[in-house]
Amino acid sequence: SNHENLIYSSSSSPLDLEEFLMSQLRSGDTDLMQELGDFPEDDLKVEQVEKECRTVRHSVPEDGVELEPHVRDCVKSYTQPWLVVSRSAYSERAGLHKLLRKQTFESDVQPENHEKPSPTMDGLNDDSGRTLTSSDFNLRCLTPDQRVEGLLAFSSHEELDRFNQEARQGNRHPELFALYPPADEVRYRGGSHMLFEIDIEPIFASMALYDLKEKKKISENFYCDLNSEQFKNFLKPHVPHVDQSTLARSAIFSITYPAPDIYLVIKIEKVLQQGEISDCADPYMTLRESDSAKNKDKLEKLRGQAEAFCQRLGRYRMPFAWATVNIMEVISTAALDRDVTDSEIKSSSIDRKGQLPRRNSERYSTIDDQFCSVAAFKPATITISTIFKQEGDRLSDEDLLKFLADIKKTSAPQRRIKTIPGSIKLDMSPVHDTPPACLSTELIPLIPVAEKNIRPVKEVLEFPSNEVYVPHNIYRNLLYVYPQRLNFVNRLTSARNITIKMQFMSGEDPSCSLPVIFGKSNGSEFLQEVYTPVTYHNKSPDFYEEVKLALPARLTERHHLLFTFYHISCQQKQNQSGNCETLIGYSWLPVWNNDRLQTGQFCLPIVLERLPVNYSLHSPEVPPVKWMESHKGLFNLEIQAVSSVHTQDNHLERFFTLCHALEGGATFPLRVREEKIPENKLEHELKLSIISLSSSSLEPLVLFLHLVLDKLFTLIMQPMVIAGQTANLAQIAFESVVSIVNSLHNSQELTRDQQGRNSLLATYLYWVFRLPDPPRDMQNPGNIPSAESRYSTMGRATAATVGSMLLQSRVRSSSNPDIPGPHTSAEDAEVKSILSAKVQSSNRLNLELLQRNTITRARPCLTIVCVFSLLQQFHEELALQMVVSTGVCRENAYKYAWFFFELLVKSMAQHVSQLDKQSVPRRNRFSDRFKDDITTIVSVVTYQKLTEKVNISLAFFLYDLLSLMDRGFVFQLVKNYCNQMSAKCVSLPTLISMRLEFLRILCSHEHYLNLSLFFSSPASAPASPCPSISSQVCPTCQLGFALTAVQQRILGLFELSQEFKQQHYLAGLLLTELSAALDMESEGGKVQRKAINAIYSLLCSHDLDHRCIKPEVRAKVAALYLPLVGIIIDSTNYLDFTGKHTLTGKNKSGGPEDDLENVPPINQSVAMAIMLSPSPSVRTTSYHIILHICLSLFSPSQHGKSIATLAADTSRHLLVCFLWVMKNADRSLIQRWTIDMPPSQLNKLLELLTICVSCFEYRVMSTQALQKSQQAKLQLEEALLRGMGARGEMMKRVGGNVFLCTYAGKQLGIRENLRWRKDLTQWRQTNDKQDKTKAELDQEALISGNLATETNLIVLDLLETIIQAVPLAECKDSVIGGVLKVLLHSLTCNQSTTFLSHTFSTLRAVVVKFGDLLFEEEAEQCADLCQKVLQYCSSPVDENRSQACATLYLIMRYSYSNNFSRVKMQVTMSLASLVGKSSDFQEEYLRRSLRTILAYAEEDTEMQNTQLPSQVDELLRNLNSILSDTVKMREFQEDPEMLMDLMYRIAKGYQTSPDLRLTWLQNMAEKHNNRKCYTEAAMCLVHAAALVAEYLSMLEDHKYLPVGSVTFQNISPNVLEESAVSDDILSPDEDGVCSGRYFTENGLVGLLEQAAELFSNGCLYEAVNEVYKIIIPISEAHRDFRKLVSTHDKLHRAFDNIIQKGHKRMFGTYFRVGFYGAKFGDLDEREFIYKEPGITHLPEISHRLENFYSQCFGDDTLIMIKDSTPVDRKQLNHSKAYIQITYVEPYFDDYEMKDRLTNFEKNFNLRRFMYTTPFTKSGRPRGELHEQYKRKTILTTMHAFPYVKTRINVIQKEEFDLTPIEVAIEDMQKKTRELAVATHREQPDAKMLQMLLQGSVGATVNQGPLEVAQVFLNEIPADPKLFRHHNKLRLCFKEFIMRCGEAVEKNKHLITSDQKEYQQELKKNYNRLRESLRPMLERKIPELYKPIIRPRESFKRLSFRRTQEENS
Repeated sequence: SNHENLIYSSSSSPLDLEEFLMSQLRSGDTDLMQELGDFPEDDLKVEQVEKECRTVRHSVPEDGVELEPHVRDCVKSYTQPWLVVSRSAYSERAGLHKLLRKQTFESDVQPENHEKPSPTMDGLNDDSGRTLTSSDFNLRCLTPDQRVEGLLAFSSHEELDRFNQEARQGNRHPELFALYPPADEVRYRGGSHMLFEIDIEPIFASMALYDLKEKKKISENFYCDLNSEQFKNFLKPHVPHVDQSTLARSAIFSITYPAPDIYLVIKIEKVLQQGEISDCADPYMTLRESDSAKNKDKLEKLRGQAEAFCQRLGRYRMPFAWATVNIMEVISTAALDRDVTDSEIKSSSIDRKGQLPRRNSERYSTIDDQFCSVAAFKPATITISTIFKQEGDRLSDEDLLKFLADIKKTSAPQRRIKTIPGSIKLDMSPVHDTPPACLSTELIPLIPVAEKNIRPVKEVLEFPSNEVYVPHNIYRNLLYVYPQRLNFVNRLTSARNITIKMQFMSGEDPSCSLPVIFGKSNGSEFLQEVYTPVTYHNKSPDFYEEVKLALPARLTERHHLLFTFYHISCQQKQNQSGNCETLIGYSWLPVWNNDRLQTGQFCLPIVLERLPVNYSLHSPEVPPVKWMESHKGLFNLEIQAVSSVHTQDNHLERFFTLCHALEGGATFPLRVREEKIPENKLEHELKLSIISLSSSSLEPLVLFLHLVLDKLFTLIMQPMVIAGQTANLAQIAFESVVSIVNSLHNSQELTRDQQGRNSLLATYLYWVFRLPDPPRDMQNPGNIPSAESRYSTMGRATAATVGSMLLQSRVRSSSNPDIPGPHTSAEDAEVKSILSAKVQSSNRLNLELLQRNTITRARPCLTIVCVFSLLQQFHEELALQMVVSTGVCRENAYKYAWFFFELLVKSMAQHVSQLDKQSVPRRNRFSDRFKDDITTIVSVVTYQKLTEKVNISLAFFLYDLLSLMDRGFVFQLVKNYCNQMSAKCVSLPTLISMRLEFLRILCSHEHYLNLSLFFSSPASAPASPCPSISSQVCPTCQLGFALTAVQQRILGLFELSQEFKQQHYLAGLLLTELSAALDMESEGGKVQRKAINAIYSLLCSHDLDHRCIKPEVRAKVAALYLPLVGIIIDSTNYLDFTGKHTLTGKNKSGGPEDDLENVPPINQSVAMAIMLSPSPSVRTTSYHIILHICLSLFSPSQHGKSIATLAADTSRHLLVCFLWVMKNADRSLIQRWTIDMPPSQLNKLLELLTICVSCFEYRVMSTQALQKSQQAKLQLEEALLRGMGARGEMMKRVGGNVFLCTYAGKQLGIRENLRWRKDLTQWRQTNDKQDKTKAELDQEALISGNLATETNLIVLDLLETIIQAVPLAECKDSVIGGVLKVLLHSLTCNQSTTFLSHTFSTLRAVVVKFGDLLFEEEAEQCADLCQKVLQYCSSPVDENRSQACATLYLIMRYSYSNNFSRVKMQVTMSLASLVGKSSDFQEEYLRRSLRTILAYAEEDTEMQNTQLPSQVDELLRNLNSILSDTVKMREFQEDPEMLMDLMYRIAKGYQTSPDLRLTWLQNMAEKHNNRKCYTEAAMCLVHAAALVAEYLSMLEDHKYLPVGSVTFQNISPNVLEESAVSDDILSPDEDGVCSGRYFTENGLVGLLEQAAELFSNGCLYEAVNEVYKIIIPISEAHRDFRKLVSTHDKLHRAFDNIIQKGHKRMFGTYFRVGFYGAKFGDLDEREFIYKEPGITHLPEISHRLENFYSQCFGDDTLIMIKDSTPVDRKQLNHSKAYIQITYVEPYFDDYEMKDRLTNFEKNFNLRRFMYTTPFTKSGRPRGELHEQYKRKTILTTMHAFPYVKTRINVIQKEEFDLTPIEVAIEDMQKKTRELAVATHREQPDAKMLQMLLQGSVGATVNQGPLEVAQVFLNEIPADPKLFRHHNKLRLCFKEFIMRCGEAVEKNKHLITSDQKEYQQELKKNYNRLRESLRPMLERKIPELYKPIIRPRESFKRLSFRRTQEENS
């Protein structure tokens, strides 16, 4: 860590900020202070924010009841406003994009579609002697484009510069960062509809959700009935009135924990009637409404009965049917037919969850809901057609869950459950926004309220399947009663139809029945009583009823539930009157027992007689009355509460009760549950209850968290006097807080944010915490301002409360106006008058007064008195507790320091908000003791407890302290932190990373600029001793001492000096860290990314800050970052700008390097060799790489040291920072800096600018171009993944999507850390989604285009600044060269018209000012310049074209007196190269440009007397003719062979102009390479190299150089055509000839290396060797051993490949193609050999040619000749075109075969090809064996394959015929050869062998060997001429049968066991064949064995054997 200490040992001490400011103020530069350094008031405001309420009013208890303290606290906590300490945002300005102008990019302009000319075939005659480069197109008939005004109208260079400067500054976008993209429940609603087959009576439905897995009901019931008016009238007598809220038919259900087995269960009831459920369901199952005629009477009768039952029993119900649906299946299937969108359906009813508004800061980044959510589903309609009949004996929830389990398994419940025909329709949809007319579960209307009186929607309360950990935030107090079962089995009475009436009583009188029971549907909102449904004739019925009650806020012992049991008579007996109820008995349950709500399972006994008096005070066990079954429990029920008042947890209940006792008003002994606590035990018990708090279970603790913490904080502040003793509970309360904080953090169930902070605590701190209130009983109601008036919205004291606040401000926590103060005496009046006169003599006075008051006024009647520790504020107490804590408590307090830090800040802010800031200077706001405590805390945290997360919290803490305390003190803390960090033993990356994170947060302070004293930085250059900059032309004055001092000062501004670090403390620290981070190795560049992001977000905030609008302020701010520029320039090597995509519409630079589709044919090292021209201005290697190959595919080692490059997005952030500083810094300062910097530094700066240009290039964005870009993006990703080192690795890691910095892409980790400005970004984050709207895409394109334009213009400004300083610099030529390179590079990229017009202006200024230098020294640059400008002359955008024409004309004009011939040559070559490479190039635009240039020449009055106009005219004519060739080429774009012929011919036309010929050969290579014809591409380059060799050998005679093209013969004999025509035609020294970069040794080697690479791609490894034979002597001569190593390495690979792939290589396939018909023009009757890829079948080439030519001539004109017989012209139709295609094979004479041994040799240098045509004498192509003839045709081509083209003319044709027996001999020889090869292979292929055997010895082979033998060998031929053939065939057969034998034997060893029979069959067939052939094979022709000497075709031959006679 030496390096480390080095950074910090010298770490400067910060200035004392407050002191410095005061002195600045005193110094009297008041304007400056007003403008810049005016430190604003603190930006922490304390304000009240009204709670967001979902309902129209807060849910509160009923009025007029005196609430208990606990309930009162709860209600207050749920309804009081939030207290928020917020920052005043000085943040960004919005809407910066509204003013943007759309930038025009050529890539976005779609040129008008010109009809493609269809190819015509004339003018392609090779022998016409006329080359294609003569043109008959007249330029003068075109109208020229608009000329650029005032092109030559400037009086001086200064005027020109000034004019350009003003133009550039117009319409600029001042904010760079605004353009830079930042880096990136099922609640468902159901409506229903129910339909049974018949409609005879009212029916009622209720629905609820069940979770099968958790086996529980997870929602309350929702009731709805869909009865018609007629049926509602049946029930009129029983429904007094109908409330609107009961009409709901839609409900909102919430599911916090979606699970696969959630069922919606619908239960259906009907009015009670006589009979079992089955009887009542019978009509539904048997009758059908559709059989209406038959059933009409029956149905009428049933309706009548129903009406009678309704009249009599309308208030009772009976169970009828039920149905269910798996809700999750519906949701998931409804979501299937579309992509999951991001609008995930939020879970859980919001009021349960309490979604608090968030603070827009990093600390309070959204506290993620821990609720699982389900992807959105579409609204769906479900039809449930299975409705099950209820079983009377299986009604309980347990039974229901069993049914559901069955349904899940078998999709139907088991056996005998009957179904009722009918259907239920439900509409389900997700709820995104609360619908209008919605009611909460307490029936309070929700917002938005409906305008009209529409049917309401109800929110159904969820009973979540697992705990939900969200604190209560509304008042809710509900009780649910579930009667479960009754058991009257043993009772002998007739009680069978049993119902229970339930009431909630507040006393025993019947009138005490409270209307708190929620009604069902179509009735009253609240009821006093409800009845359970009746199961007919069942003595022990089960119940499924749910009774929901609203609990009163104040419960007493008298509140109880009363149950009355009745028997209902369904049938009216004669003697009975109307009453159908028979009383059975009563039971009751007290609700409030021992101050606690009764919940859980109960089993109650039943009283048979009237209830005794005061029964409700006892539990049902007690009174001595007559019990049923002797007091046995007969009635089971369950009670559940959903309440935000009753804790239902012993620990919490005890703690709250004891706390309320402290607040006074309690009587002792105090009763807590069963025990009684005397006064003297209170303190002990309270301590115990505090300690046990953290052991209460998690859910209740979380639910009441806000209340618990509030109480604990009150205790920390409140030393109690209990029974005369002072009890200090502060420590124990603090420990309890720490332990709660610890347990919440450690809980697995609770969420945390990115910083590891518990979300509940963060929310509490931000919204809820306020300084503790004093105990209630000490307040005198007459004198206390209400809590609401305590903070005005702005957090400033209001006039009314100033007095009391001032008093408070000197006591305990300043934010407590509720101070104890029974101020009633005369002394109080005195105090008041003193205060109102605002006497602030001293703290002492106020304190004395207060002490006097408090002590003399203590109330005597109270046993407990609270006395405040007078000097202790809450923040002081808290800091003290942190300092003195020990053990585990200390561990955890510091482990979760963030919580206590935030607590301190919030309480300090409340304290400060009530100070009188005018009179209390900043340093005196807090006591020295408190400052010491803070210093201790920070030091402890830094030294002992620092983890990554604590580090962040500490930073935020200091950040806030800067707004509250003395800033010099805070800086001291920062310094201590840095020093302590340096002393730690941690790894360097970790250390830097933590310090960076810390500084990043501190620097994001709103007043960071002021804190860094930016206004004291130099904004402009120190005055130079000389009169003006531009006058310092004399280089000698640079030696003057004075200047050097200034120089030093200026260069010093760009370095991190000691003085800088002290003056600008925070900025200095951050830049120091950045510098250290960039210099170190770190895995994956994490530290670097962090450092750069920190600076990036800072500059971003300055840029968009409305305080920094004025340019002079910006210049000051930029001056603060000048050292950053130095750092960035030094780190150029690390930058990665692989962000350079290929999304450019045109391949601008024209080089292969931009096109990722192809294998780059230019190998990088080769490119290096070519690029590094031997000119004196060679820069560092990396510079050239950047210029020419804009994809950094290099291994880092080429930069000299091994460095990890930064990821592309990080590089971009760093560069955008650099550009921002350059844009805003003072121009004169920058200019002085560039003059004074050493050349090496300037080169680095230029290199950096080049990178900037590439990095911010515009990617095609407009809607039309999107499709293309998607494709390119994929390619790019693939390319990056293929081989870009760490970057590729990273992309793989992040899934390839994140860091590909397409402009649209959101980059992770960039902006989300910008606290206080996160959601203010105007940029819409976009993921790479295809479904963006057109408007979004266009907006993106707009911003992206403006970004590209602005960044490039900043670069251009800087280049201009450098150019204008050139006269002052020493080495002007190298500067101009460097600047020009950057300018040219920027023209290569995709640029906007705006930028181009300025760039061309700058280029013209360079030409005007430095023409001589340019045309003399910078030849290569000049060539590039011509090419780029010419390219824009063909632009479809008029503005670009007109600028380019003006520039090209000026180049010609200013080079006229100096090297004009070279410029002519370069322009011509540029055009050749342009038209050859670009496929979508628009020649008509270029023609128009040529015409415009001609117009310039004609209108240029000054030059009329010179030769210039005529020279220009000649040049333009020449260019025009090249264009005409191109048009021709365009026509053949689809026919590659024709196109290559044409290009070949053009190249040939340039035989006398080597530069152009070379260009065209390269164009051809490029085209071949695109078509993957690597061999031909390589041949083009070999030809090019031979051409270069010819010219080099003319220039110099070196032994190691090739002797012209002769040396290349071994590669291909074709190369000889490159030998120069003759010396007198052309000498290489002539001006402008062979001046291209390739006509050098490096160029030669480069071309050959590319060729070798391409041969290797084409698998011609042997040719690679031949190529290197030419390169090696050159490398040896240069002693370039490195090159030799790589060369031999490549040779090694090539030879290795030959060994590995030798016989597997596929070389070309060849076809003869003949064209016939006048339509073909020159091609008529021409034959070509076409070379096609390895395995090409005849139909493929046939199809291709047919397609192309039928497009030319039309389908009906073209005819493909299908056979290979000779074409007879007379037979052809003159109006048609014919093509004949025949497969041909290379042909070699026997002698050639001796030399061509390998596969390669048989496929290289081919000139002769053969094809055979079968025929018979009768004219048919095929016939019997004895009449089958064959014709062999041998064709010879003009050049040898492979050549620079893929088709070559046939120049000679020979034919000869074979007789039938010769055909047979050839066939048999072939068969024999194949058998021999298959048998003797090293690794025989059994399948292959068996196939051949099958064809040879198979029994049934048609025209097989046996048949051949029988036709030709059966008899000795009559014609002696055939003897020899007969004998030859016989010998062939002999060998054949021998080979068959070998093959059969061989097969025996190859077969598997299951092929034995097959082998025997083969053997049998073989033997049979041999026997059949034997007689024929043994029969010899005797004549042949006599010494016959017979003349035979002019030569004689002896027979091989002598006859025996002769021997004898």
